[in-house]
Amino acid sequence: MTAPAPEIYCYEAFAEEAERLRHYADAAGVRIGLTPLTLQEAAHAAPPAPVISIRTQSILPPAWAPSLAGILSRSTGHDHLLAYRTALPPGVPCPALGYLPRYCVRAVAEQALLLTLSLLRHLPRQLAQFDRFKRDDLTGCELSGRTAAVFGVGNIGHEIHAILAALGVRVLGVDLVRRHPDVAYVTPADALAQADILLCAMNLTPANRGYFTPDLLRTAARHPILVNIARGELTPALSLEAALSAGHLSGAALDVYNEESTLAPALRSGDPATLTDDNRALLRLRARPDVILTPHNAFNTREAVERKSSQSIETYLRFRQTGSFLWPV
Repeated sequence: MTAPAPEIYCYEAFAEEAERLRHYADAAGVRIGLTPLTLQEAAHAAPPAPVISIRTQSILPPAWAPSLAGILSRSTGHDHLLAYRTALPPGVPCPALGYLPRYCVRAVAEQALLLTLSLLRHLPRQLAQFDRFKRDDLTGCELSGRTAAVFGVGNIGHEIHAILAALGVRVLGVDLVRRHPDVAYVTPADALAQADILLCAMNLTPANRGYFTPDLLRTAARHPILVNIARGELTPALSLEAALSAGHLSGAALDVYNEESTLAPALRSGDPATLTDDNRALLRLRARPDVILTPHNAFNTREAVERKSSQSIETYLRFRQTGSFLWPV
């Protein structure tokens, strides 16, 4: 007997997430399909369900739009959904779009702290030098008393601000919208003149793509470290490579990557043929002791995965009832 077709199909669902998604779907009587692959890796010829769910690495085909009722992104950002809607040909209706704006705010902010401390204390070098028990060139910096600039003070940026301020860091905020009264907002130029730590928490827009250019980083007066937990398109690897080589940055830590939709499948498959020039620059950065790269994993705590899975099914149920997601784009 043929199993009923899924009513929602989730791409990019890694093992722990898939288990929790199935748990909540079964409890709610929702027929769900799951794969760890991106949409392009799965190579489905047509939508496997009237509603699909992705994260940020899947490339949505415009040709699927007329066949889809909804697209849910299990992510706090939704720039990729806006880009998809904009790319549709005139007259082609866009499916309903939804996302999960707050499920991993604390998790991502704590990853930003982890990466910051790891750079300041030269953690990659410490690990590499254990076998010789060598402490030369390992002298790091304490966090207290440093100045950090948070670029993008939204939900996650404000949580980063709160954590760093509680640890004795002087925190500056850079944002076009100054909505938090507890944040000392400054211009980008003032931030670059004062900061020891640059933290990128901006949402991605067509206007800020490639924001941290070599020319911009050249103006950083204190040779700061840079941490990006937002969108990789804001910190192209070629730009970071130039800034690190010139000494304008003293370190970089990334959890998100420019052209991640080509990078991630190439690394998973072990096939370098599809790597772009910026992907290759990133792999060169990986060999540097002043660079830390993590696999877009900042969201990945037990608590956040639980919230993401329950909210995904909750917002799908709302969509099934009303035709609109709880958190629409």
